Amino acid sequence: MINFKNISFSIGGVSLFDDTSAFVPTGHKIGIVGRNGAGKTTLFKLILKEITLDGGVIEVPRNYTIGAVAQEAPSNEEKLIDTVLAADIERAKLLSASEIETDPNKIANIHTRLADIDAYSAEARASSILSGLGFSQTDQQSPCSSFSGGWRMRVALASVLFSNPDLLLLDEPTNYLDFEGTAWLENYLQKFKNTVLVISHDRNLLNKSVSGILHLSSKKIQFYTGNYDTFDNERRSQLEQKISQKNKQDVQRAHIQSFVDRFKAKASKARQAQSRIKILEKMKPIVIEEDQKIPKFKFEAVSKFAPPLVTLDQASVGYNQVEVLKNINIQINPDDRIGLLGVNGEGKSTFSKLIAKKINVMKGHLLIPKKLKIGYFAQHQLDELRPNETPFQHLYLKLNKEIPSKIRAKLGSAGFTSETMDLEVRRLSGGQKARLLMLLVVIEKPDLLILDEPTNHLDIESREALIMALNDYKGSLILVSHDAFLVERLVDRLLIIKDGNVSEFSGDIHDYRKLILNNNSKKKKQESILKSKNSNVSIPNFSLSDLKKSLTYSEKKILEFEKEKKTLEIEMLNQNFYSSNNQKRAQEVNVNLQKVLIQIAEEEKVWEKIVESIELISK
Repeated sequence: MINFKNISFSIGGVSLFDDTSAFVPTGHKIGIVGRNGAGKTTLFKLILKEITLDGGVIEVPRNYTIGAVAQEAPSNEEKLIDTVLAADIERAKLLSASEIETDPNKIANIHTRLADIDAYSAEARASSILSGLGFSQTDQQSPCSSFSGGWRMRVALASVLFSNPDLLLLDEPTNYLDFEGTAWLENYLQKFKNTVLVISHDRNLLNKSVSGILHLSSKKIQFYTGNYDTFDNERRSQLEQKISQKNKQDVQRAHIQSFVDRFKAKASKARQAQSRIKILEKMKPIVIEEDQKIPKFKFEAVSKFAPPLVTLDQASVGYNQVEVLKNINIQINPDDRIGLLGVNGEGKSTFSKLIAKKINVMKGHLLIPKKLKIGYFAQHQLDELRPNETPFQHLYLKLNKEIPSKIRAKLGSAGFTSETMDLEVRRLSGGQKARLLMLLVVIEKPDLLILDEPTNHLDIESREALIMALNDYKGSLILVSHDAFLVERLVDRLLIIKDGNVSEFSGDIHDYRKLILNNNSKKKKQESILKSKNSNVSIPNFSLSDLKKSLTYSEKKILEFEKEKKTLEIEMLNQNFYSSNNQKRAQEVNVNLQKVLIQIAEEEKVWEKIVESIELISK
């Protein structure tokens, strides 16, 4: 059990937690939610003891291993598979010790422990996790440095999942994942046996993968059982009840106050008036607290254009003379609401940049009206915000020094408080920065909005406000997002980007989700790579007959290893085997026996995978 006992914490004079308590049952998967800036990431830092509490204590069971995704993605020359394998520190230490240890008993203990932690299947487990997160078998043999920051963050996620900690801490794990990766993670967390705390604003993940919610609000932590929808319904019910109670109290207080005001000066009523004053003093006010104002986005499109709005004719685009997308023939109309689909790396962001005129066509034509105003939002643009300036200063310059009161009103509508308006950008949360960037984009009143992962770092309330605003938006929309909840509610036309091509997708977002999961299953059939120490069994594109031959070969090897094992065991039964005169030979036999046991275990894994592949192909 993780126990938060009367914890208090402040940063920069701002109180995040004030004498609050909650607990997490062992083995439960818990979602952590709250408005941007409520202290979710801070809570993780407190658990990891990276920062110190002002008061109270966070109790974590002794000897608990805690796993959290590293802040910086690995960027070394190690292979992806080796980077992930290194995350299991105990396994790495045991394997290293087995290579230098000479004592037969210690060697036996080492290999017993290796078997206990399932070390011999480690590479297969690591490969499975990497595959689920979108890395091919070829990728897994490539160095970390050859991948972009987003993909390296996936390696960091794979590493912490592989380490199988007692307590798993995940902070917005889906931010760097596509639909395929998100679906895999949902399924993985459902099966994960240990305790999980996951900060997320992804409703699908919170509905499918957690059994409880920790809600951070008003400097308190409150625990709710059930998934996000259950929590949301209960919280709304509580809020409605509290509002009703407050309204009743306000009427009662007004009635009593009216009597006091009317009669406190009259001697005949003075005692009654004083009695009612005491009632007012004892009446504890019901306060409806809000951490922040609920953001309200407003997207205005002012121009009218005849269709088509955008025309791509045999267009190709790429970087450094290398085509990423080719022969694009697409028209975008003034009322289109388009969702771009495709796994990470296929070119969704490249297509967005092309339409936004951030990059030029290499071949063909891109036709866009000269007066068309395009609003472009992308996560990387967060780095373009000026860290030492405030949101007010950003908007002041953007609006050519408009009246300060109007600027503050616009910031207030976007969920900024009077304090956060004047807070340096570097001190804002990721969600607050995203809201500021969104405000800077829409203030121009664009006719075409291009949003590339707009909800990363946004809290759920902000996401809902964004959906409402975009549904009211009269211009055209191009959306790139892994958030199925968002896509389902905003788009009515889907384009799929795959293998350098852009084409229409006839189904809805749920059809696409089924498609990629089905494709992933087929991919695993085709790309199963089976290896053992003494056999180069590799079966991408193997036929059924090839697989059966591999199966026969594997069975033959297992029999050979079993025969060798039996010979060694017979020798060990000799009554003089452990005599002082036979110590050297005894040591050799023990070492050889452990090696044979490893070989048998590994070859059995190979045999099992070949059988699985045969079954899959035969279906």
